[in-house]
Amino acid sequence: MDSAVTKDVRGRRGFDELVADRRGIFDAPHYRAQVEAIADAVVRALRAGKKVLWCGNGGSAAEAQHMAAELSGRFLRERPGLASEALSVNTSAITAIGNDYGFDRVFARQVEAFAQPGDVVIALTTSGDSPNVVHALESARQCAAVAVAFTGNGGGRIAAAADLVLVGPDGYSAIVQEVHQVMAHILCDLVEQRIIFGD
Repeated sequence: MDSAVTKDVRGRRGFDELVADRRGIFDAPHYRAQVEAIADAVVRALRAGKKVLWCGNGGSAAEAQHMAAELSGRFLRERPGLASEALSVNTSAITAIGNDYGFDRVFARQVEAFAQPGDVVIALTTSGDSPNVVHALESARQCAAVAVAFTGNGGGRIAAAADLVLVGPDGYSAIVQEVHQVMAHILCDLVEQRIIFGD
């Protein structure tokens, strides 16, 4: 989980206050345009025989693995598997790269190894400032892959490294991750529909 916390949440709060944190965050009009643009890029890549690589830290790593599986396996409909993988699943690679190059390079080095022109690399970070995911998208651009950021709290450093950005709400990591998960599920649904039924 990202260490950045932009809201003081140390005090005790009840159920209604916790619900209020989430009320209205999915109504932001910019989410539609952001998710549609990312879906277009992913569909274009998959139709061209390219792949989607995902990365993130902590809870965002879990979301990256989750969403990669939704595409490579199945979301809601029967269809061929789609080339999608999370870069956090190979612990030997992560520990070797972290040992040899530092933790900031654990995703970038894998992007260098696996990303090809036209692939899509999706990095998730709630703060927008996690160095290893920022470097992953910088490497994606160097490989001529499409660099996509799921971020929050105004975008952070990763926004400048991305071709496409979904900016979640301000606030602590859990809130941003909840928006990321919902929007990524919508992304997977749109991709699956377009792959099966066309545009």
